[in-house]
Amino acid sequence: MCGPAGSGKSAVAGRLAAEGMVRLSFDEVAWQMGLRIMPVEEGIQRQIAAALKARLLDLVASGADVVLDFSFWSRSMREDYRLLLTPLGVEPETIYLATTREVALARVRARMAGHADDFQLSAAELAAEYFDHFEVPTAEEGPLTVIT
Repeated sequence: MCGPAGSGKSAVAGRLAAEGMVRLSFDEVAWQMGLRIMPVEEGIQRQIAAALKARLLDLVASGADVVLDFSFWSRSMREDYRLLLTPLGVEPETIYLATTREVALARVRARMAGHADDFQLSAAELAAEYFDHFEVPTAEEGPLTVIT
């Protein structure tokens, strides 16, 4: 999954999980750690990312289909995961949620921190910054599906 906060990634990832994929979510792990506001401290971010990468590799090696419910906000982050999976013979598909800025920011403002897919951000301006700095994926990165 790929898209800024509020784009609908978790909803689509949830549907894919209901169809049989294993969903890995940074937000879910952070929630289980008792964290309720994003962003989390950098050291914790690295810890969560390492655990999720290890889990991803285990799942893929066992033949599971996996959906990564992450923002994948930068091309370099998406490329890192592509390179991680290349030795396993996997070519990941990017599913980009092309949601308008207005809709994404309204969704983030409405969050109540009631569950792992409902994280509040530390400031409303942060959601706008996330949206404005998001690097939209292109087909030259690899297989790409765009959902509007």
